[in-house]
Amino acid sequence: MSSAAPTAPDAAPDQAVRLADPVERASRAGRLRTAVRRRRTDLLVALMWVTLAGWLTHGLWPDPGGRTLALNPEDQTLYEWFLAVDARALLGDFHLLTDRLNAPDGVNLMANTTIIALGVLCAPVTLLFGAPTSFALLAAANLAGTALAWYLLFHRTMRVRRLAAALGGGLCGFGPGMVSQTNSHLHMTAQWLVPVIVWLVVRLLRASDPGGGRGRPAGPDRRRMISSAAGLAVAVTAQVFIGEEVLFLSAVTLLVMAIAYALTDRDLARRALPGFAGGLAIAAGLAMLVLGYPLWFQFAGPQGVADGMFSPAYFSADLSSWWAVSPLSVAGSDEASRLTTGPAEYNTFLGWPLLLVTAVCAIWAGRRRLVLVCVAAALVMGALSLGPEVVLGGTRTALPGPYALLSGLPVVDGALPMRFGLALLPIVATVLALAVDRALGSTGRARRLLPLSVVAALLPIFPTPLPTAGRPALPEFVAGGHWRQCVDPGGVLVPVPLPTPKEPWPMRWAAAADAGFGLPEGFFIGPYGRGGTAAMGTFKQPTSALLADVARRGDQPAIGDEQRRQAAKDADFWGASCVALTDDAPHAASLKTTLEQLYGPATRIADAWTWKV
Repeated sequence: MSSAAPTAPDAAPDQAVRLADPVERASRAGRLRTAVRRRRTDLLVALMWVTLAGWLTHGLWPDPGGRTLALNPEDQTLYEWFLAVDARALLGDFHLLTDRLNAPDGVNLMANTTIIALGVLCAPVTLLFGAPTSFALLAAANLAGTALAWYLLFHRTMRVRRLAAALGGGLCGFGPGMVSQTNSHLHMTAQWLVPVIVWLVVRLLRASDPGGGRGRPAGPDRRRMISSAAGLAVAVTAQVFIGEEVLFLSAVTLLVMAIAYALTDRDLARRALPGFAGGLAIAAGLAMLVLGYPLWFQFAGPQGVADGMFSPAYFSADLSSWWAVSPLSVAGSDEASRLTTGPAEYNTFLGWPLLLVTAVCAIWAGRRRLVLVCVAAALVMGALSLGPEVVLGGTRTALPGPYALLSGLPVVDGALPMRFGLALLPIVATVLALAVDRALGSTGRARRLLPLSVVAALLPIFPTPLPTAGRPALPEFVAGGHWRQCVDPGGVLVPVPLPTPKEPWPMRWAAAADAGFGLPEGFFIGPYGRGGTAAMGTFKQPTSALLADVARRGDQPAIGDEQRRQAAKDADFWGASCVALTDDAPHAASLKTTLEQLYGPATRIADAWTWKV
C-alpha cells in the first residue's frame, strides 16, 4: 500500500471550490442583471429626476464656491455656515450650543434650522470640497430624492401604475413650492423622509386592523405594529434633525386626513383605533428617548427660544396666488411675485389649469375614499395657508382666516401660514395619481383624455433653472489658511465689518475655514427680542456699530480715548484674539484708518490688515 494514496481526496474540495467560484460569480452577476431588468423603469425614473434636479441647479455647478443663488444669497451663506459647523461632528467638535458665532453667547443650533442630520451626512464632502459644494449637492438631491420617494410610495404602496406614479412624484418633488424653497431653504426641501413616514403610518394602521385583509388572518398583527412603530420613531427622529417645520406640516396634514378617514369609515376607526393609537404612543415614546433632551434644549436651553419670530399676518398666502403661476415656472411672469413675500415662498402658486384639472379628477375618482380624504385635507391646509386675515390681490379683506383659531398656540403659532400650502403638492399629486391610474385601467375615452389633461395642466408650472450669480472670491487671508497666524483654532476672529442678518458675508470666511474660528454677532435666531423673545441676530456693540457706519458711509469718525476704551472693552467682551480687515471691504481705507486709531498699528497678513487684541 502506498502512503500517497490518501492525499487525493484531500485535494478534491479545494479544486471544487476553485471550480465553483466562477459559477458563483456568474450566478451573482445573473441575479444582478435580473434585478436591474426588473427595476429598469424605476431606475430610469430615478435618473430622470436626478437629471432634472441637476439642470435646475446647474448654475451652481461650474464653481460652487464662486456661484450663489441670485434670489436669496443671504440664506445660502447661512446654510453653508450651518453645513460647516455640522461637519465638525466628524472631527469630534460639535455641540448643540456652538461658540462659532455670536461670541461669547453662542448660538443654539436646535433653535435654528441647522439641518444637523444632512450636515453630518455630508461632512466628508464639506471637509474635502467645501460647504458650497455640499450646499449645491443637497439643493439638487432634495428635489430628486423627494420626487423619487413619492414615486415609490405611489407605485409600491398605493399600487398605481408607473406613469401615474411618475406624474405624482414629479409634482411632489418639482412643484412650484419645492423649486421656490430651493432658493436656500434646504430644511424645507428635504422632504424625502415624508413618504417614508406616511408609509409607516399606513403600515401601522393596516397592522392595527383586527379585521385582517390582504391575505392576513383576522386580529391585529402585533409584530408588524411594533416594527412599524419603531420605524416611525426612527424616521420622525431623523426628520427633526433635518427640518422640524416639514415634520410639523406633515403631522398636521396626516391628522386632518386621519380625522376625515375616520368620519368616512367609522367601522375601520372602531376596529383599528385602539391598536393604532397604541402604536403611535409607542413610536412617540421611542422617539422621545432620543429627542427629549434636544427639544428641551431648543426651547429652554441656553440661547433657546420658545416662540416664533415671524408675523403670521405678514407671512400669509394671498388667496389669488393659488391660481397664479410661479415666476419660476415656464408660464410664469414677474408680476405674480407681488403676491408673496419673496422668491423663496411661491408655495401656493399652483395655477388655475392645475386647480381645474385636479377638481375634475377629484369628481371623476371621488368614489374612492382616499380621494375624499385628500379633498378634505386640501381644503383645510389651503384655508390655513391664508393666515389670520384673508388677503386678495394684495388687499386685506378684514375676513378672518381659519388660522386665527390657532393664534397664540405655542409652537403652532410660530409656523409660517403660507407654508401650509406646501402640503397641497402631495395631496394634489395623490388625487392626480389615483385618477390617472384609474383612467389607464379603463377602456373608454378617459384612458387617453384624462392623462393628457393632467400633463397639459402640469406643463405651465414646469420649473425653469434657478437664477444664479457670481460672488466675490474669498480673501487669500482665509482661502490660504493665513488666518491661523492671527487667531488660534477655536478662537474668535473679528471681521470688519461684522456679519449681520442682512449682510452675513463674513460668515463665508468661517465656512471656508470649516468653522475653525468663532465670530461675534452674525445671522441666526436667538433670544434677543423684547422680553427674551426670538429675534434675528443680536445687539450690536458700540464698536461694531461704529465700524458698520464707516463701512456704509465712508466717513472718518472722530476717535478719542472714550472710543479706544470702548473698543478694548468690546474686544474683551467678544473674547477676540484678532481683528481683520481685507482689501475687498467697503471703504477699506477709511476702516483701516479708524481701526489704527482704535487698536494701533496694523500687521499685514496676505491680503488683510490685522490687529492682535
